[in-house]
Amino acid sequence: MIYLEPYHFISNFNKKELECLDKKIKIIYRNYKDPLKVNLILKIKKECKKSGRKFFLSNNISLAIKLKLDGVYIPSFNKSLSYKYKNINNFQILGSAHNLSEIKTKEKQGVNIIFLSPIFKVNKSKSYLGIYKFNTLSNLTKKKIVALGGINEKNIKKLKLLNCYGYASITYLKQRQQINHVRK
Repeated sequence: MIYLEPYHFISNFNKKELECLDKKIKIIYRNYKDPLKVNLILKIKKECKKSGRKFFLSNNISLAIKLKLDGVYIPSFNKSLSYKYKNINNFQILGSAHNLSEIKTKEKQGVNIIFLSPIFKVNKSKSYLGIYKFNTLSNLTKKKIVALGGINEKNIKKLKLLNCYGYASITYLKQRQQINHVRK
């Protein structure tokens, strides 16, 4: 089986949840409802560092750099081209896109990895890419691609059909970890 890099989105700090997740899973803190709290981000960073996992902050590159995080995640709605932080050691810039225009914007922003979504049907969107459109779009860039959106127990095996570097989840990885934790 091909190994795909796993990424997991969180919107709050839950120490038990982070401890239960596989150590290979990279964490992206994304919460657009509440104001950013530096002490909360530092707690997540400490927990991630303790387990040796990578930690990314969404949509605040200067704070991610100031707090010496592993990188930043730039959502698709952020179209700013004023990023000049490409040469920071081991700092990764991740970004999301839904179509070719957004992929080109992310390339101009200097992202290292593009999260392409939604790959599968999700409740919050009427449309989704599907395997063929996903692969077509991923072949139009030289950036690494991560599949995001609608990944669940029924379709996880379909990721083998994708031209991608990894996959990301908001609920699937947490649910899978809870199931595995109960089985132990």
